[in-house]
Amino acid sequence: MEEFYRPLGDGSFAATPATAGPWSPDAQHAGPVAGLLGRALERHEPVPGTRVARVTVEILGPVPVAELAVTARVVRPGRRVALLEAVMTHAGRPVARATAWRILAAPERLPAFSHAPAPPPLPESTPPLETWPEAHADGYLAAMEWRVVEGALGRPGPGVTWARARVPLVSGEADTPLVRALVLADSASGVGSQLDLSKWLIINTDLTVALHRDPVGEWLCMGAAVHTSPRGSALCEAALADRSGDFGRVLQTLLVDEPPG
Repeated sequence: MEEFYRPLGDGSFAATPATAGPWSPDAQHAGPVAGLLGRALERHEPVPGTRVARVTVEILGPVPVAELAVTARVVRPGRRVALLEAVMTHAGRPVARATAWRILAAPERLPAFSHAPAPPPLPESTPPLETWPEAHADGYLAAMEWRVVEGALGRPGPGVTWARARVPLVSGEADTPLVRALVLADSASGVGSQLDLSKWLIINTDLTVALHRDPVGEWLCMGAAVHTSPRGSALCEAALADRSGDFGRVLQTLLVDEPPG
C-alpha cells in the first residue's frame, strides 16, 4: 500500500484498495472519504489566520473503490467566520458531502483550558488488531497502524486506541493535522461499539469532527463509546487527543439493523 488516493488532475482521484472498509472490498471506509473532503475544504480559497474548526460529513450512500471527483465552494463568506461545502461524486452522482466552519484563529494570549483527562501513554507495541471473522481487514484496517489500549474491534465494549496512517491520503503529499484527524475519526463506532459487529449491521449516516486546536504528530488517541436504544437508533461519541492532551470530539449517528441473509 502506498496511498489512499492517486490524483488524476482536475479534482479527480483514483481510490486504491487501501480505502476499502471492513464490510466489503468494494466500498470505502468513510475515514479516507472524510479526509479527502477535508483536504478540499482546507485548500479552497484559504484565508491566512483562519482554521477549519468543525467538519460534518453526510454519507449519501456506499462510496465505491473507484474514480471520484471532489469540488468545494464557499456557502457563506466571511473574514472571521465562513461556511464551506465540499461534494464527492462518482460517475456524476453525489456519494458524500461535507460542510465546515472556517473561523479566525484565537489570539495567542487566550488561556488554554481542557477538562478532559490526559490520554493513556502510547504503548510501544500491542498484539495485532482483533476484528470480527467476516471483516475485510486488508483495506483501511491494514492501512492504519493500531495500538489498542482498551477494548478491540472484534469485542463489544467502549475502547481506547492510538492510531496513525501507514500511508498518505494522497500520493506525494504530507497529511495535514486536519486530514490526520478526519482519516481516523470515522473509526469511532468500531473502536467503541457496544454491539457484536458480527451479529449487527451498523451504518453511520454522518460524521462530525470538532477541533478546538489542531493535533500535533502522527499518533492520535481515540476513546469511543456507543449508546443504543431499542426502537430508537445509536449514537457514537469519541474524544480525540495527541501526546499533549485533548484536542477534539467526534459524533456519529448510527443505523442499527439485523444483518441481511
